[in-house]
Amino acid sequence: MNMSFSRDMDDEYEKFIRRMNPPRVVIDNESCKNATVIRVDSANRHGILLEVVQILTDINLVITKAYISSDGNWFMDVFNVTDQDGNKILDEGILDYIRKSLGPESCFMPSIRSVGMKQSMDHTAIELTGSDRPGLLSEVSAVLRHLKCNVVNAEVWTHNTRAAAVMQVTDEETETAISDPERLSRIKSLLCNVLKGSNKSSLAKTVVSHSVTHTERRLHQMMFADRDYERTGGDVLDDRQRPNVDVVNWHDKDYSVVTIGCKDRPKLLFDTVCTLTDMDYVVFHANIDTLGPDSYQEYYIRHLDGSPVKSDAERQRVTQCLEAAIERRVSEGLKLELCTTDRVGLLSDVTRIFRENSLTVTRAEVTTKAGKAVNTFYVRDASGYPVDVKTIDSIRQVLGQTILKVKGNPDDSKPVSQESPTRFLFGGLFKSKSFVNFSLVRSYS
Repeated sequence: MNMSFSRDMDDEYEKFIRRMNPPRVVIDNESCKNATVIRVDSANRHGILLEVVQILTDINLVITKAYISSDGNWFMDVFNVTDQDGNKILDEGILDYIRKSLGPESCFMPSIRSVGMKQSMDHTAIELTGSDRPGLLSEVSAVLRHLKCNVVNAEVWTHNTRAAAVMQVTDEETETAISDPERLSRIKSLLCNVLKGSNKSSLAKTVVSHSVTHTERRLHQMMFADRDYERTGGDVLDDRQRPNVDVVNWHDKDYSVVTIGCKDRPKLLFDTVCTLTDMDYVVFHANIDTLGPDSYQEYYIRHLDGSPVKSDAERQRVTQCLEAAIERRVSEGLKLELCTTDRVGLLSDVTRIFRENSLTVTRAEVTTKAGKAVNTFYVRDASGYPVDVKTIDSIRQVLGQTILKVKGNPDDSKPVSQESPTRFLFGGLFKSKSFVNFSLVRSYS
């Protein structure tokens, strides 16, 4: 059978099911004292949980609690959400967006439902993966400037000696996407050389296209494909600094139960659900809770083929991948925020100044709106020492005191030590002797 025809049939069947069982969204600002409660009921399908969480996190809502149930053909979720300041969501514009994005009107809106790729002629997308090193972002930005490419948006992550970036660039003169095949090939070749650096045998990958994808999900996929979850000899995190991730099997129900304890932070739920989805696991039940600065997550999962985790090797891989997903967005270093009029070469100039002052960028978010550049950088001293205040003062004098602002030191956002026994959110559910912990190194009360 033609695969394209088969996919079209599946899509039409899915639309039919959604017509017969349209999603229902209830937003409640009365029942909970300190959060807005969002209830979502819908026909179930693989990936729907990620789509819902993505929509909520993309508008910067903080998910403080969640209960998820999708065992069977129906999907039922309850989310307690607040804004970034911990307040209920009262803005009617935001509430209406949530209803439209998650309710019946979303059924036939691929731009809302899709977490894949779509075409864009406004810019050219560049994806980069390779070994991290001090000054790498500066080198990449300098090459793009030399090639007359203007970076309008970008997000850069580093983790476990690896780096990944998704950048959106335009032609310097036309301010549109770059379409010339020869020029695109040259951009790809030169950037790949930069990623390899002096080690020509190192793994590096550059992809240039006119596609648009969900940037954060794509970064997770890129780093997962680059196997950043594999620990190296140079890994500076010890066991006490890592998230506490455990995987046990509940044979009575053929579930694997994943529990995660770590310090809470924005978009944590998205990162873990994204990873489980991309590893082809289905979340049947979940309970998410935050207590003060800490987050506890519990997932009841099976593989797409219906089986729980089958071996110690698979358990270890799930554990490592979830640890990596949580750590990638942990912002180590000093947070600097740049806000100024956008111009060609701005990113190259700023990152060059960082490099000249022995600062390395561990994470970056570059955005351009209405001619304004709003860039956030997390920087560390290239030698591993704390960032010197005099160095920051010197950089601010060059760039402008009002243009570059220090937003504090987020080193406290490292994963917290979890020395106590795992706290299961579904209490007595785990008293059955039919649970098997593959690791056999922790006891559970």
